[in-house]
Amino acid sequence: MAARVKKKMLPCNKPRRSTNPKKKKMVKACQGGKEKLIHYGAKGFGHNISKTARKSFRARHGCDKPATKKNKLSARYWACKDLWSAGSPKKTTGTKGRVAKKKRRGYGKKKK
Repeated sequence: MAARVKKKMLPCNKPRRSTNPKKKKMVKACQGGKEKLIHYGAKGFGHNISKTARKSFRARHGCDKPATKKNKLSARYWACKDLWSAGSPKKTTGTKGRVAKKKRRGYGKKKK
C-alpha cells in the first residue's frame, strides 16, 4: 500500500520518487490555481533506452501536441517531460528499471 503524502508540504512542479509501488515518479502539479498529485511512469518498464525508443514513445503518446505541452495536470505531460525527453538522464537500459551491468568474461577463472 502506498504511503500517504501531505500534498501541502510538496513543492509545485518538482518531480520526486513515487510512494506508489507501481509507479516511478510523482509530482504535485500546479497550474491555473489548481493543484493535483500525479503518479506516473510504469515501474516495470525501463525508460529512455535509445533514441528510437524515445521517438516511438513520444509519437505514440502525442508528446509534441500543443495540448499535451500545456497541460501540467496530466500524467502524460510529466512522463513526456521527465522520463522520455531527449535531455533526461539515461539511467536504465533494460526492463524493471535495472541498470545494465557489463558482463566480465574470462576474468577470475583459474588457468590450468
